Amino acid sequence: MIPVTTAVRRVPCEACPLRANPYFRDFTAEELKFVSTFKRGELVADAGSMILAEGTHSAQLFTLLSGWAFRYKTLEDGRRQILNFLLPGDLVGLQGSIIGEMEHSVESLSPVVLCVFQRDSLATLFEGYPSLAFDVTWMASREERMLDENLLSLGRRNAMERAAYLIAFLYQRAEKAGMTRKPVIPITQQHVADTLGLSIVHTNKTLR
Repeated sequence: MIPVTTAVRRVPCEACPLRANPYFRDFTAEELKFVSTFKRGELVADAGSMILAEGTHSAQLFTLLSGWAFRYKTLEDGRRQILNFLLPGDLVGLQGSIIGEMEHSVESLSPVVLCVFQRDSLATLFEGYPSLAFDVTWMASREERMLDENLLSLGRRNAMERAAYLIAFLYQRAEKAGMTRKPVIPITQQHVADTLGLSIVHTNKTLR
């Protein structure tokens, strides 16, 4: 079982390392107080842990505090399509919080720490904190834009172009998350294949 800390908060919201990132806006004192109350603890998981499973309901919403994860869907025969990669600052489980059931799964690529929030407090955020509500909407819109580019790659780019785009995309995302001091992208050729819609053999030849 994945351990989760709820009684003791290891990283208080006011000391969150993501606040130093210039790509994130500063909270007002009132917003920071609400988010600190909204947060219920932290979930710590090893690489390869399933954070959320397709078809399940979760009472929790997460933000990724550190590490890498990815969203994916699986066909009945076990074939997997990676939809997107998650980096620090990303929301995890918003779809399940709005729709009620997860339409995809989330797995950690590296050891991760996630901030845990109660889903039933999301309505309070939208009703009482319009700037935070805008932030959530903006993040959902950004996710849609990334999926547009990924779909374009799958539909119109050749294998070499897909691979080049993916590497550049992941590096740029890591840079914005402040993770390029040690630019290690923890993906295997299987992850690349499942993202690009290629066989592992074709992926190996493409990356050589």
